[in-house]
Amino acid sequence: MTVIVRPYTIDDYDALLTVQREAFPPPFPEELWWKKEQIAAHIAAYPEGAMVALCDGEVAGSSTSLLITFTGKPHTWEEVSDNGYIQGAHEPDGDSLYGIDLCVRPAYRSKGIAGALYEARKQLVVRSGLKRFLAGCRIPGYNLHADRMDADEYVRRVVAGEFKDLVLSFMLRQGLTPVQVLDNYLEDDESLNKAVLVEWRNSAFAENPKGAEPA
Repeated sequence: MTVIVRPYTIDDYDALLTVQREAFPPPFPEELWWKKEQIAAHIAAYPEGAMVALCDGEVAGSSTSLLITFTGKPHTWEEVSDNGYIQGAHEPDGDSLYGIDLCVRPAYRSKGIAGALYEARKQLVVRSGLKRFLAGCRIPGYNLHADRMDADEYVRRVVAGEFKDLVLSFMLRQGLTPVQVLDNYLEDDESLNKAVLVEWRNSAFAENPKGAEPA
């Protein structure tokens, strides 16, 4: 099995829609799947952040990212993603890569597809001389514990290994660490509309900040 990550183009739209349909089947709202004009906007605004993963030549997953200047200010998915179009939120001179989407077709899960997309994002951070990679991470296991603890405690206990969370535990395995809990990030019953901002810091940033000439 060979996994290749490359930039997606508008010609990939049908395959990207297949990924969305399979990864987010009903009752997930169909209107939230990527529209062709959104894919075109991603490519126009920041083609480097538009990625597709192919497994033995078959489209198996995708991810989309943009550049922001990280301030630590709380935000929602709609705000940081420009309602999924990214053009109004993308900052070409930003210091951080922000992932707004990653999905993998069910038949290709547990085959390293998501890990390959995250590795490609990390490489983009390093190659671009950015400080970090960021993402709003769902915490779908939180609803099972919300009557006994707040989200911050839940996150701490997942980090400590006391709980397993389908999404956050995966993020931790990718080397990302929690920064802060975000309220009302996205309509998500399992996470009680919360998310955890997670980051992967570029250890080479001090040696090669964005805009610096390579040694």
